[in-house]
Amino acid sequence: MTVANAKSTTAMQQVLDNLSDLPTATGAKDIDLIFLRGIMESPIVRSLAKAHERLEDAKPEAVRDNNVELVSEILDDIDGLSSQDSNAAELSRILKEPHFQSLLQAHDMVASKSYEAPPSNSEVANDVAASNTLMHADSIRMIGIRKKAGEPLGVTFRVEKGDLVIARILHGGMIDRQGLLHVGDIIKEVNGHDVGSNPREVQELLKDCNGGITLKILPSYRESPAPAQVFLKPHFNYNPANDNLIPCKEAGLAFSKGDILQIVNKEDSNWWQARSVVGGATGLIPSQFLEEKRKAFVRRDWNGSGTLCGTMTGKKKKKMMYLTAKNAEFDRHELQIYEEVAKMPPFQRKTLVLIGAQGVGRRSLKNRLIVLNPTFFGTTVPFTTRRPREEERDGQSYRFVTRAEMESDIKASRYLEHGEYDGNLYGTKIDSILEVVDTGRTCILDVNPQALKVLKTAEFMPYVVFIAAPELDTLRAMHKAVVDAGITTKALTDTDLKKTVDESARIQRAYSHYFDLTIVNNNLDKAFEELQAAVNRLCTDPQWVPVSWVY
Repeated sequence: MTVANAKSTTAMQQVLDNLSDLPTATGAKDIDLIFLRGIMESPIVRSLAKAHERLEDAKPEAVRDNNVELVSEILDDIDGLSSQDSNAAELSRILKEPHFQSLLQAHDMVASKSYEAPPSNSEVANDVAASNTLMHADSIRMIGIRKKAGEPLGVTFRVEKGDLVIARILHGGMIDRQGLLHVGDIIKEVNGHDVGSNPREVQELLKDCNGGITLKILPSYRESPAPAQVFLKPHFNYNPANDNLIPCKEAGLAFSKGDILQIVNKEDSNWWQARSVVGGATGLIPSQFLEEKRKAFVRRDWNGSGTLCGTMTGKKKKKMMYLTAKNAEFDRHELQIYEEVAKMPPFQRKTLVLIGAQGVGRRSLKNRLIVLNPTFFGTTVPFTTRRPREEERDGQSYRFVTRAEMESDIKASRYLEHGEYDGNLYGTKIDSILEVVDTGRTCILDVNPQALKVLKTAEFMPYVVFIAAPELDTLRAMHKAVVDAGITTKALTDTDLKKTVDESARIQRAYSHYFDLTIVNNNLDKAFEELQAAVNRLCTDPQWVPVSWVY
C-alpha cells in the first residue's frame, strides 16, 4: 500500500515504522530523519491528518443551485438603498462585478450538474466558416444566464449586416444586473439554436425560457459607461402603453408630472433610459427632442375670434400687470418637457409664492402665516403714486412715491410687477423683497403668475404654491358662509364665482410647470394646515431644486 492510496493516519504510521527500522547514526541525514520523525509524531500534524480523513469521507453537496437568481433578488432589494448607504452601494458594486457573476454561473452549473461542454475550437471554426464571417475562434464566447419564465431580460436587439446585435441594455434589468452582456455583442445561438436575424423571434424565445440559458456570442468588448448623474423632473404625464412610437411598450417607464427621474443613458436621440428615484423602476422614456417634436404637432384650441382660448380675460383694465406684459401670451404657451434638478439638503426658501385666481383665499393664507410666525415670515409693502389718506402712514400699507420716481424705476426694471388703477400706479419693487430676505425671513408673495418667470431663480429661490379654486358649488357655499358671518359685505354673483373657477383652471393649465405644490381650497382652515405643514417640511426634508440654483 502506498501513502497516496492509504488513509492519512495509516500512511503516517507506516512511515514512522519504516523510520524506526533505520539504524541510528549521527550524520546529517540521520539528524534530518530524527527531525522528520518529531514532526510527524506531533499532535498538530496528527490532528491535521484526522481532519483530512474526515473531509475525504464526506461528500460535499451544494446548498442551492440558483445563486444567480438569489443575487438578482438581493440587488432588487438593495437598489433603493444604494444612493443612501455606502455599504449597500459597495455590496451592489461587488455583486454586479462580471467576474463574480461568472463565478456564480459556474457554481450553479456544477451544482445543478449541467456539465454541457462548450464546442471545440474546430466546431466553432466550422460554424464561423459556414456563416462567412471574419472572426477568430477565440473571439466566440459561451455565456450562461438564468431567468424566470416571463421575466423580461431588459435588452433590445437590432439587425446589423445580417447579425443580431444587442442595441440597448436597460439599466437595472436582469441582463444589466448580471453584467455578462454588453451593447454591441452579436448573438449567434440560444441554447444551441441559431437565432437568425429576427429580433421578435428571439425575444419570444427568451421570454418563455426558465432556468439556465446558454448564449453563444461574439463580444463587442465595449465598456459600459457609468450611469450619468443627471436628474430630471418631467412636466407631463407619460404612459408607454398609450405610446405608438415606443419600440417596445413593455420596456417603457411610466411616470407622472413632478416625479424625479435619473437619466442613465442618452445614446439614443429619441429614447432615453431612466430610473425612477422613488421605487427604482427603470425603462425607456421619450427624449426631449422626441417629445418636443410630438408636442409641436398638437393643435391648439381656438375660440374662433383669432386668439388662443384662455389667453384673454375679457377685462379692460387690471389692477396689477406683469412688468413685461408684451410677453405674457408667449409665457403662457412655453413648451415645458423636462427640467434638470439637483438634490439639496433641507433649507429655508427665500420666498413663498402663492399663485391663484382672484378670490381663492391667497391673501387670507398669507396674513395668517405672518401673524402666527412674524419672525419666520414677512411680506413686501407695495409702492403707489396715489396720495396718502389722512389715517395712512408711509411704509405701513403703502409706500408713497411720486409718479416721476416710480416711472423712472419701472424703466430701470426695478419692479417685479406693476400696473395702473384709477389713474394711479401700483407695484412691487424687487428691492423690497430682498429687504425681507436679508432679515432672515421668508418673504411671502401673492403675485400674478406671469411674475414666476422672473422669480424662479437662485436669487429668490421660491417655493411656489398654487391655491386652486374648488368646484363651483363648494365655492358658492364658502362665499355664502363668509357673507353670513359678516366677514365681507360684497356679495358675488354666480357669474363672478364661475369666472374665479374658470380663471383658476386657466392658470393651472398655463403655469403648472412652475408649481411645487397645489392646494385645493375647499376649506380655509384645512388649506392653511396643509400649507403650513409643507413649508415646515422644507426645513427638515431634502429638496429637489433646479440645477441652476446649485451650479
